[in-house]
Amino acid sequence: LNFSICSAYRSYDLQKSLYDNSLATNGKEYTEKMFAYPGKSEHHTGYAIDVTSPSMNWGLSQDFVDYPDGAWITEHCSEYGFIIRYPKGKEEITGYMYEPWHIRYVGIEVAKYITQNGLTFEEYLGVA
Repeated sequence: LNFSICSAYRSYDLQKSLYDNSLATNGKEYTEKMFAYPGKSEHHTGYAIDVTSPSMNWGLSQDFVDYPDGAWITEHCSEYGFIIRYPKGKEEITGYMYEPWHIRYVGIEVAKYITQNGLTFEEYLGVA
C-alpha cells in the first residue's frame, strides 16, 4: 500500500481561496457540498486530513475505497483514532458529499465506536 496525506491544516485564507475558486469554477450548489465555508472547515482544527495514493493519480475521488489503499484506510483508520468523516449515504446528516479520502481524528475509542455502529460524527455527538 502506498498512500499520502495531501492536505492537513488549512488556514482561513487558504480555505477561502479554495472555496472562492470552486465557486467561480463549479457554482454554488457543488461548492457548498464539496468545500466548507471559510472558517467552518475541519481542516482549520488540524484534526482532519485528506489522503490520496498513486492509484488515484494523487487526486481525490469517491472511488478511492475501490482501490486497495482506500479500502485499507476505510477498514483500518479507526484503529488509529480516525473516522471517515463524510460517509456514503449520510450526506443529509453531514451536509457534504461522500468523501472516503477525508478522515478526522477523534481518538481510538470514539473512532471504533462510530465505525462499528455506522454513525456520523454528528450522530455520535447527538446533533443530527
